[in-house]
Amino acid sequence: MSGTQYMMLSALGFALMGALVKVAGSLDIPLFQIILVRAVISVILSLSAIARAKVHPLGHRRWLLLARGVCGFLSLSCVFYAVLNLPFAEATILQYLHPVFTAVLAFILLREVPGKGTLICVLLSLGGLGVMLLPTAGVPNADANWLAVLAGLGGAFGSGLAYTIVRKLASTEHPSVIVLYFPMVCIPASVLVGFQDFIWPTQEAWLVLFGVGCFAQLGQLSLTKAMRTDSASRAASLSYVQIVFAALLGIWLFDELPTLYTMMGAALIILGAVINALIKVPPSGTATSGR
Repeated sequence: MSGTQYMMLSALGFALMGALVKVAGSLDIPLFQIILVRAVISVILSLSAIARAKVHPLGHRRWLLLARGVCGFLSLSCVFYAVLNLPFAEATILQYLHPVFTAVLAFILLREVPGKGTLICVLLSLGGLGVMLLPTAGVPNADANWLAVLAGLGGAFGSGLAYTIVRKLASTEHPSVIVLYFPMVCIPASVLVGFQDFIWPTQEAWLVLFGVGCFAQLGQLSLTKAMRTDSASRAASLSYVQIVFAALLGIWLFDELPTLYTMMGAALIILGAVINALIKVPPSGTATSGR
């Protein structure tokens, strides 16, 4: 599969994960318990993949791998908080400021100069995000959601930093090793922060939590493989298609009918993703200059 195909698969996996997180919240499962179960499933699947690949589970660049895990935990906590406290489509939209952060961080840390397609995608996507968020300016009592909005923005920044670190690690580390460090940080951190609120889930809730973990693993592995075949900023820009998946899931699961603003914004975002996918990065481009 190409980097574009892996990124599409990753977007679908993360969209399904987010929808199930919202379902878990409706079943009164606490935030950090959702993160804990997701991390436990990820550890099991990652260790299984590492055993099949016969590579060392701790990898080579361990401090950088640990940094990726910490960034992932903080980002995931913010993203899940936004998903639980905002409409699903809105939370996903806020999360998708991360390609902007990725492009900037990849330029600063990896010396990756974003190509023309990436720049067009980022500009059109920001325009789309602005159109989709424009109606919220006139919503009464919108201040009640500012903490969730800020959490969504924090999650976007953390995702951008995590993507950039993954790109740095992808040349030396096995994808499952990179993914493994994420739950290795999430498990002790989520227990330490949230154990006092944990409950025993119902059978239905266990199935939902299991789905969160499996679809998260699909998204993580596909994302890591995409980063091995494409530049960080370009691959992350393609992940905007998750907004489309989220909108469809919002209609199906939560009866969230998209507004005219949402459809106009989504059209700009999809246009940017298509242009980015059509403009190829030359083999001698700057994607590897940071290695």
